[in-house]
Amino acid sequence: MLAAVYTRTGPAAEVLQIADRTSAEPGDGEVLVQVMTSGINPADVKRRAGWNGARMAHPLIIPHCDGAGIIRSVGEGVSSDRIGERVWMWNAQGGYGEAGRAFGTAAEFISLPSDQAVNLPDALDFREGACLGVPALTAWLAILGDGSVEGKTLLIQGGSGAVGQICVQIGLAHGARVLCTVGTAAGAEAVASLGDVTIFNRHRQDIAAEIARLTQGRGIDRIVEVDLAANLETDIACLAPHGTIASFSCSSNPAPVLPYYALADLGAQIRFIQGFRLTADQRTEAETGINEMIWSATLRPRIGATYPLSEIAAAHARVEAGALGQTVLTLPALNGVDHE
Repeated sequence: MLAAVYTRTGPAAEVLQIADRTSAEPGDGEVLVQVMTSGINPADVKRRAGWNGARMAHPLIIPHCDGAGIIRSVGEGVSSDRIGERVWMWNAQGGYGEAGRAFGTAAEFISLPSDQAVNLPDALDFREGACLGVPALTAWLAILGDGSVEGKTLLIQGGSGAVGQICVQIGLAHGARVLCTVGTAAGAEAVASLGDVTIFNRHRQDIAAEIARLTQGRGIDRIVEVDLAANLETDIACLAPHGTIASFSCSSNPAPVLPYYALADLGAQIRFIQGFRLTADQRTEAETGINEMIWSATLRPRIGATYPLSEIAAAHARVEAGALGQTVLTLPALNGVDHE
């Protein structure tokens, strides 16, 4: 099979290669998926780049955690009824802080545990299915990890990002009042297309003052945070008493300083969101809920660009540049089988 590989961390154009590899057979409890599409997340490019001191966990790595495809065979203990099933995949490489798996979805085939291959509703094609995984599971936990948000006010920091756009859709579908920040006119347009959302440009508006006005001084019940260190001062100024900051990233400063009493005086919580660390119950609830939203047409990933496997370095560069919309690799088998 063809696969993208790297044997050292570094710039995408220098370390990523296309190689001919042997496809692994599914082991006990596993399925063999013919990969149609592979989703690329910031976590994937950070891992490949060696961000924050990350080192190679294996001598050779096939990148990417997310993807979509068709189950072609199953291992011992998995029902043969799954053969031929369209699926979306999550966490194919494992999470941060652990060695995880060496072989991700940037390959023509992948063997992985059966529960990490989730039925893909016919309402989505394979390209869209590759965009679920990390963004959708992260967004689900960020919005609903502490219970219902019906009637509550949410602020999505970075609403035009992959996680942000799914957060907006989940929040709206579950009855919340949704506000979000963006940094560009194109980002504002993308978010506005999702529904009834109040949008702020973080470069041009005083976010805390605007939110105080819109909420009559009460503040925000739940803030979903894309960069805790960069936005913490604003978050505290916007947060309602007993509110929660659900932070899924802190890229600008991996070791932020927290103003303890500013948070404690609010009775606030900071919820650290790690899409690789959902419990089994959380994953089951999230997978079910995500698929139900897809069927009801209240959730749809937004794709910004697709690339063939051979152009994986360019695809990684797009993600690193923070381009709008999710980035997807297409594998050779995709042609003609989008809805097999």
